[in-house]
Amino acid sequence: MDLVIGVLALFFVLFVTFGVIAAVRVTRAVKRGVERTGTQVRRTVEETTLRAKSTHPGPAGELARKRLELRSSIDGTRRALEAGVARDPSLQEAIGLLDRLHEHARQLDGELQLLMEREPDKARMAARLPEARERVARIKESADSLRFAAQDRAWEHDNDGLGALREQIEIESGALRHWEAEQRHQPEKLRLDKGRPQSAP
Repeated sequence: MDLVIGVLALFFVLFVTFGVIAAVRVTRAVKRGVERTGTQVRRTVEETTLRAKSTHPGPAGELARKRLELRSSIDGTRRALEAGVARDPSLQEAIGLLDRLHEHARQLDGELQLLMEREPDKARMAARLPEARERVARIKESADSLRFAAQDRAWEHDNDGLGALREQIEIESGALRHWEAEQRHQPEKLRLDKGRPQSAP
């Protein structure tokens, strides 16, 4: 009887433990989903606001345009690299470099945001524009370089793969049409047979 009670107690403890673990995992998954959704919503609102401000004339409008250029370049490069890494694992190193570049882009985006939203002096804002343009251009150039290299690599890889496949198809097509080769060799074989001297009976 004591053994049965002990086994039941053990099952109860295991059931409770697994239940707690499952509840914790579900809670964490829901939390990550909520955080991801919140981040996406904030990002959408920010970019909508930036697009509206980018139509304004003056330094504030140009800063908004530069922030949009920066984000677009980084995001486009990330999409290109992550789309290609499944078939080309060597792109993983490029993604690591992009992550480091993204940190610089995030830092610059924050500085430009403060300049747009907290700097009341338009002259000072205009004075910072040349430096902002240069830094945005450098980050954008680096991101674009990674993206273009990944695209060129994928293009070349597809061309090489297609060339090898075409060669295999030609070989297989020739093997499937073996009778054509036999028919081509048949007249030659007949000529050779006719040219041989007849043996005496």
